[in-house]
Amino acid sequence: MLREIIEHFDDTVVIERPVSKELEVTRYLMKYRDRPVLFKDVDGWQVVGNIWSKRERIADYLGVEKGEILHLMAEAMENPMPYQKAEKAPFMKNSTKDFSLKELPIPKYFPKDGGQYFTSAMVIAKDENGFVNMSFHRMMVFDDKRVAIRLVPRHLYSMWKDKMEHGEALNVRIVVGNPIHLLLAGATSVAYGVSELEIASAISQRTFGKPLEVVDLNGIPVPVESEFVFEAKILPELTDEGPFVDITGTYDYVRKQPVVVFERMYHVDEPIFHALLPGGYEHYMLMGLPKEPQIYASVKRVVPKVHGVRLTEGGAMWLHAVVSITKQHDGDGKNAILAAFTGHPSLKHVIVVDEDIDIYDDREVEWAVATRFQADRDLVVIPNARGSSLDPSAERSLTAKWGIDATKPLDRKEEFERAKI
Repeated sequence: MLREIIEHFDDTVVIERPVSKELEVTRYLMKYRDRPVLFKDVDGWQVVGNIWSKRERIADYLGVEKGEILHLMAEAMENPMPYQKAEKAPFMKNSTKDFSLKELPIPKYFPKDGGQYFTSAMVIAKDENGFVNMSFHRMMVFDDKRVAIRLVPRHLYSMWKDKMEHGEALNVRIVVGNPIHLLLAGATSVAYGVSELEIASAISQRTFGKPLEVVDLNGIPVPVESEFVFEAKILPELTDEGPFVDITGTYDYVRKQPVVVFERMYHVDEPIFHALLPGGYEHYMLMGLPKEPQIYASVKRVVPKVHGVRLTEGGAMWLHAVVSITKQHDGDGKNAILAAFTGHPSLKHVIVVDEDIDIYDDREVEWAVATRFQADRDLVVIPNARGSSLDPSAERSLTAKWGIDATKPLDRKEEFERAKI
């Protein structure tokens, strides 16, 4: 549960005074950007943010080194494991239809936002063949029981569209306040038919020695560790959603998106609501970390020895990456650049370095560029490529991509070695 997770860390900032959910929560989360912040009173509810705002904190909780998170996730994505059914869950202690979304501690994060926004919520749905999907979706509150949900054309969108075309609603469960293995799994992009709940179960088994536990909540499995759970339906109707600040810290525009009606709320005793700051470090981690295994797998298909992949905070952990390889042939660096773009199509800039460079140290990466890179020889530029819709500099999602090969030439390696004692 979130309370035990928060107590695991010793750098949490506790705000005892009442805090408004309109913009004030944001001010504290931005002030203490890389530390967990626990609010004791947001409209009478407890709220926490920035829990997973550092790679080191995630690694510590999972009991691995920070460079091993990539391999842990890659293994779980390639080898998902069954979850285990439980008879009951702590959130089932408190259940009601008499609630208003407007009165919950759902923040309005920035002045131009379209309203209060669920940002850490994941939606769980099951199709007619029994496949269970879990994915992150921002949701804008516009009355006591309804929200607008942002659906990109992926799995949940496909499930909703099938229902919508028959004039039917899609039955879902919405969960808020979940541990890191569930959050990382919910942000992965895997083939239809691979359940993110089973990816979470694989991470849990490998790190905590036990599978994920779920309860059947009127036909849909829900993790027992969730703080808040909502029974809801995504309707076959659209409304305006936005504006909203996305991962780059800039406003995304207004779109027509599906309406969700909330029907019942469940929560644990003394629940803690997870407020995920848009464009904050925690947003970076949860959205970016699951993409690193995809880049790693793509690069490894063309370069046998790949040591690590890092989406950088300076690139919002979405647009910029650093890849560490051991070259076996001249040209491996450029092949790695092209493969990285294939592994994460939203990627805009990538730097490839040798294994002696610490990819988590920006100074070392810049040093490699300064001493091992020549622009007329080692720069790869790809104009008019499909990029990220979240990049405000792109035009109709078309962008110019570039890669830097900051690796040593194989025939002159000794000239590029750093002096050591």
